[in-house]
Amino acid sequence: MPASSESSAVSKKLRVYVPATVPMLRELVKDREIRALNDTAFAVTPALREAYASGDDEELAEVAMAEAARASLRLLAEEQAVADLGGEDAGDEAAPRGPIFRRAVIAADVTGATLRPDLDDAVVRLSAAIPYDRIASIHVDLAEAESEVAKAVEVIDAADMGDADAEFVLGDAEDHQLAWYAAQELPFLLDLL
Repeated sequence: MPASSESSAVSKKLRVYVPATVPMLRELVKDREIRALNDTAFAVTPALREAYASGDDEELAEVAMAEAARASLRLLAEEQAVADLGGEDAGDEAAPRGPIFRRAVIAADVTGATLRPDLDDAVVRLSAAIPYDRIASIHVDLAEAESEVAKAVEVIDAADMGDADAEFVLGDAEDHQLAWYAAQELPFLLDLL
């Protein structure tokens, strides 16, 4: 694929969906900004529009958010692997033991994103950390999703490889809608988790 078709910069403001976890949301509140892992986020891109024969902007935004939510499962799998290896601070009694099995997605308006259709239709590369004041909303699973999300974390790799049973388990988690929170509500939400 020629380099010119691999990526292109978006000069206007773009709504992006950044996969996250609860610890990442805590860092966002503390640091007042967040840097997406590998600067990767999801958005309604020209490639995503082309991939769907129909669908308005709202429906395509749901597709991009669903991709970010699936990526959040991969982040949770990494947190679980670190916890399984004893990577948490055993001396900190307040530290949670293992991940909180809730997918999280941060919706933000950014400029300077680069389209990455070579990776997937909705993938964009961010050029910088996202300041708190650019965050439009936060989307997090409710408590009743935790058991299905925990099961999905265990099979995400198998699902990616086409395992039908794993896809079924993943579907159970993805059937849960993420709850919407305004950016200013995030500190209060985190106090409840």
